[in-house]
Amino acid sequence: MKEENFNALMEHGTVHSSQGGHFSFRVIGPCCRLFDREELPWPCSRLAWRSKEPSWRRIGIRFVPDLAARRCPSYSVDILQPGSKPISTTLTFFSNRFSSVMQEWWYSKHPRSKLASNINPIC
Repeated sequence: MKEENFNALMEHGTVHSSQGGHFSFRVIGPCCRLFDREELPWPCSRLAWRSKEPSWRRIGIRFVPDLAARRCPSYSVDILQPGSKPISTTLTFFSNRFSSVMQEWWYSKHPRSKLASNINPIC
């Protein structure tokens, strides 16, 4: 499948089918996929590590952008399946890549990104 640059947001409440056509989903809204550093395993005590054991001190922020998903759009969605209740989850569209403007808006670290008026990217 060809990668596409992603330049527009999916509208809240719209229904789409999955790329394989196995299910449909209703868009709740865009979201950031974050990695929880508290979910890292405890240090291993095996001798195989020797002096190369990684640092397990949890210094810094707990939630950080997931490196695998930060260049792709993620949405909070309800998966719609006939005959069952909607299932809420997060979908990341790895086949779509952000343009540089969209990536800056989606995962910005600038203080102005926290303003209430910053609800849509400027493309």
